[in-house]
Amino acid sequence: MTRISEAAMELGWLRGEIAVLGLARSGRAVGSLLARTGAEVYASDAGASAAIRDAARALAADGCAVDVGAHDLERIARASLVVTSPGVPPDAPPLAAARAAGAPVVSEVEVALRFLPALRYIAVTGTNGKTTTTSIVAHLLRALGLRAEAAGNIGHPLSEMALSPEPAPWVALEVSSFQLHDTPSIAPDVGVLTNLAPNHLDRYPDVDAYYGDKALLFRNASPASTWVSNRDDAPSRAMLAPVAGLCVEFSTAEAADAWYDRERGQLIVLGEPVIARSELRLLGDHNVANALGAALAVLLADPGHRTRLSVARLARGLHEFAALEHRIEPAGEFGGVTWINDSKSTNVMSTLVALRGMTRPTVLLLGGRHKGEPYTALADEIRRTVRQVIAYGEAAPLVARDLRKAAPVTELKPGTPFGEVVAAARAAAQPGDVVLLSPACSSYDMFDNYEQRGAEFKRLAGQG
Repeated sequence: MTRISEAAMELGWLRGEIAVLGLARSGRAVGSLLARTGAEVYASDAGASAAIRDAARALAADGCAVDVGAHDLERIARASLVVTSPGVPPDAPPLAAARAAGAPVVSEVEVALRFLPALRYIAVTGTNGKTTTTSIVAHLLRALGLRAEAAGNIGHPLSEMALSPEPAPWVALEVSSFQLHDTPSIAPDVGVLTNLAPNHLDRYPDVDAYYGDKALLFRNASPASTWVSNRDDAPSRAMLAPVAGLCVEFSTAEAADAWYDRERGQLIVLGEPVIARSELRLLGDHNVANALGAALAVLLADPGHRTRLSVARLARGLHEFAALEHRIEPAGEFGGVTWINDSKSTNVMSTLVALRGMTRPTVLLLGGRHKGEPYTALADEIRRTVRQVIAYGEAAPLVARDLRKAAPVTELKPGTPFGEVVAAARAAAQPGDVVLLSPACSSYDMFDNYEQRGAEFKRLAGQG
């Protein structure tokens, strides 16, 4: 019997059929993980795209029963365990059926953590910056000579690591609010809260419910826990105030456990200069905050990370880290116009961060599938720097309504092809301008994900 199947037996997960909801990458990974333990697995997805059908074939090859295009609600209600993907809304019929029947519901992350009992991990959540912070954490762990991976909501399911015969001993784990909702055993070596702002109001009844799921990162807090949070963010301070354990803070505005000393141009961590701002290859104060939070978390994760040699390696790691794809990513300069791909900004606050970093006249592509937030919070920054707003996608009428008084708005009809959206931006831009794709919306009205949207933007930018 394998190590994995022994773990499954201890949890009692082989006593009945396990239902896996959603066949995207995380669903496919956890379905394979469970099936290879000898568990009976039923996997289903309401979608029927080519990618979902590919996943269904792979799971069937592992011995899973699979439905594509529909869920068998009666079968799900009989499951001994239901594993849900982040993309499945909490009120979706299969989850409602499971909960009505009393079937336990957990995330893919929860299953993977049970199969990785020796894993050491730094968990990162927040509204904005969590992917960049997670990536920096993983990069810094590797800079210290450790075998480490980034996993979770960042796009690499933790279950894929659990399938490995020799999984990395350290993980930087990005966790979304949806994942935290169904991950009861989460107990990281260090937990990081980057910031909090309204988001996902298309999935949550109000901002308090969204914040409530974020707070589940601290559900197993104890006096031995270590937490890193953003001193400059009032909601984060409020959330951490009652949490047990060591709570440390980073700031770009004032002295803290990790902070940006603007006068000296230094990032200071635990009282010591670590790297000059000029040596950090990331744009904007928000990325300084991400670097500070990541460095603080890595240093506190283990006493061995705080030796003089380790701090020197960490400094080199910060210097070597480059901007992530799709997050304020330079996409080239064409005809004297700089194109920037910020497709990962899928909420208003994230777009606001991008706009604050703009120093030249900007043509802003704003739109996609609306997520419940008003766009009026962008108005002041748009007045400062935006020459033209290109409102597109399903949200175009709402964007135009909210921002017409802040800047000229070109409102494109919902359903306008993305090539025409980019062409409208090109026509509005002048030499010396920036064309910024920072949509403040999800991509699902036109694309499978934000990565596909960003890749298409970059391709079209280069065709000018």
